[in-house]
Amino acid sequence: MQVQEAKASMYNAQFFLLCLSNFLFSASFQMLLPEMPDYLSSLGGAEYKGYIIALFTLTAGISRPFSGKLTDMVGRVPVMVFGTLVCVVCGLLYPLLATVAGFLALRSFHGFSTGFKPTATAAYMSDLAPLEQRGEAMSLLAISAGLGMSLSPPLGSWITMHWGINALFYASTLFALGSILILWRGLHETLEKPKPFRLSMLRMSRSDIYEPAATGPFLVIMLVSFSSGVALTLSPDLSKMVGVANKGMFFLISTLAALAVRVVAAKTSDRRGRLPVLLVSALGLALSLFLLGISQTRFYFFMSSIVYGASWGVITPTLQAWTIDLSHSHNRGRALATMFIGLEAGIGLGAWIAAWLYHNDPAKIGLPFHVAGGLTLLAAGYIWWKQSRVIAPPF
Repeated sequence: MQVQEAKASMYNAQFFLLCLSNFLFSASFQMLLPEMPDYLSSLGGAEYKGYIIALFTLTAGISRPFSGKLTDMVGRVPVMVFGTLVCVVCGLLYPLLATVAGFLALRSFHGFSTGFKPTATAAYMSDLAPLEQRGEAMSLLAISAGLGMSLSPPLGSWITMHWGINALFYASTLFALGSILILWRGLHETLEKPKPFRLSMLRMSRSDIYEPAATGPFLVIMLVSFSSGVALTLSPDLSKMVGVANKGMFFLISTLAALAVRVVAAKTSDRRGRLPVLLVSALGLALSLFLLGISQTRFYFFMSSIVYGASWGVITPTLQAWTIDLSHSHNRGRALATMFIGLEAGIGLGAWIAAWLYHNDPAKIGLPFHVAGGLTLLAAGYIWWKQSRVIAPPF
């Protein structure tokens, strides 16, 4: 398996179309999140709020080894198309499966979208980007996703307030359809000699499931992404407690902060090294989580959201670039899948444990954020230890 040689400049039509498709895909599933807790409660499943994220990330994590293997064998574009197609199907089925059991089953199926699409997208971008622009490329790709994730939650809440929850589901479908159209008609495959899909490709060996070279990024992202599961699950309730009516505002503020940082610091990890940049951003993330845990006013809530988003704005692309640095071109998809398994594991555990600790008791809502802050500090300690063992630049 080989990929095409990276071009001198990554700024071409393929780059911009990939970013546009990524924007639409991210918007299609993120626009649903602010309204999911209340929708599940309206179906009689308030006690299952933690499962909204946990089930989604469980199937995403399970599908990562398959997406990594297929990305390196069948090609980047088919895997991206399949992942986005899942969003189309789910958007059409949510209005039809209006029971607690049906909703939770569909959330599980919806997780396949993020299990497949981001793995192949990151691999495609790494094929386009020269080595010296790898951190920059991942930052710009994250910006495209961040725009979709920041603009769509308030839009989703606005659509729901004016036209109802079913209109939100259909809007999600339209965004996903736009992403597929770009992938199908606009992008050429970067994997040389892709193989036709066969069912035998779904057989997994131990080496298909985990890439040892990505162990460091796997551990770091699993620890820090616990905080994402907490925030995704509890930020709608925390918003209401501090007097913010639009439950998508946390996502808007944090993602805009992430975008602002990525624009300014896109090339930082290429110049300064992956580990020093990760250490600073992990410490900032821990600070934001401790602030969120004590937020009782809109001021603290908004300030914490900004710090949270700015920290994640650096962590995500830097971890992706570090993972690619550590891997070889023939197993790049598998290495990225390994890192994303850590992401899904952290988010899923964070969502489930947050709901269990919170238990719909306003007095306990700060505890999950503080636990997440402690785990993020543990990640910072690991990064510091890794940095102390590196003599040459860490990429």
